[in-house]
Amino acid sequence: MIIARDKYLQQLIAAKGNGMVKIVTGIRRSGKSFLLMTLFHQHLVSQGVQENHIIELSLDNRKNKSLRNPDTLLDFIESKIQSDQQMHYVILDEVQLVDDFVEVLLSLMQDKRLDVYVSGSNSKFLSKDVVTEFRGRGDEIHLFPLSFNEYYTAVGGDKRDAWKDYYTYGGLPQVLLTESDEKKINYLTDLYELTYLKDIVERNHLRNVDGLRTLIRILASDIGAPTNPKRIENTFQSTEHVRIKDSTIRDYIGYLQDAFLIEEALRYDVKGRKYIGTETKYYFADMGVRAAVLNMRQQEETHIMENIIYNELRMRGYHVDVGMVETWTTTAQNKTMRLPLEIDFVVNKGAERIYIQSAYHMTSEDKERKEKRSLLNVNDNFRKIVIVDDDIKRKTDEQGIVTISLLDFLLDQNSI
Repeated sequence: MIIARDKYLQQLIAAKGNGMVKIVTGIRRSGKSFLLMTLFHQHLVSQGVQENHIIELSLDNRKNKSLRNPDTLLDFIESKIQSDQQMHYVILDEVQLVDDFVEVLLSLMQDKRLDVYVSGSNSKFLSKDVVTEFRGRGDEIHLFPLSFNEYYTAVGGDKRDAWKDYYTYGGLPQVLLTESDEKKINYLTDLYELTYLKDIVERNHLRNVDGLRTLIRILASDIGAPTNPKRIENTFQSTEHVRIKDSTIRDYIGYLQDAFLIEEALRYDVKGRKYIGTETKYYFADMGVRAAVLNMRQQEETHIMENIIYNELRMRGYHVDVGMVETWTTTAQNKTMRLPLEIDFVVNKGAERIYIQSAYHMTSEDKERKEKRSLLNVNDNFRKIVIVDDDIKRKTDEQGIVTISLLDFLLDQNSI
């Protein structure tokens, strides 16, 4: 089965020959190698590029270990360049394994016969400050696990059955290609323990592996819940009877973000137009990995749905925050007090902003009022949307709030 990644392939095609290093980042096993070395390779050949003008290297392959030396790598690439002055396409997979790889890539960019494409799994090297690292010559394409639309396009069949599999086992391509549930679970468990966890420990020279493993489990248990390192420190003490400093927890969370395992959504005061630094939310890049962390337990569809909506918004190129608005309420004692209300997602792309609420089911008018209350307290003209896991047609109420079904949102790229 060939899983098309058309969105990302088109980004690569559009960037051809733009004079910049094309950098494909993403969580390990998300399909970066397949995108570059199969899909993009096929595109190049289809456009008449000769095979000897495509120079490919998988630097995580033990056979290529010697080429992780920068000078050896440069010499090898130079030896592959033909004498016809035609463009050569250099594709380097897991380039962060090369010492001084930034200098290597900048050296390659000085040769006008070379168009350079690289991949990497660690944002510490490839995603953060990428423009600075490459002196304005880096063009990042971030590859996510399969969206539900990509997943369903590949598997077909009943949408609800596909949705259950997707929110249980996630969207890593190999999971889709694995037949039995038992094999899917084994693959995800091994991937978490032997690849993700091991990489983070080795890369950051960590000694407290149990502490890191416990932190990941705490974050996985509380996806979508506001938290901070101090609160997590207290959780360690109260439930694990272990003392880990909040500064260490902050470092560990950074390592998880560097590996693209989790992302952070900041809390934003909509009316005050400022960020609230006390607490943030964390979401997992893939639900299958999150399930493996928890030994396939805690499959609460409400929280999983929120996480998947967050991931989908990020895949569509939105910057995603968690919104906070304040209103006033009267207590039973007839006292007036402030009431903070949360908007699940405040999403921005350029001048566009959308307020989005994730509501598992809205089975009554009272439930609908509660879900829409925070949106109704935002006094601007940006769009407001509620996404529900109900089988409904798209509708708009008198206040202009749109309600759409979860599957319609996920399967239609223009749904919002």
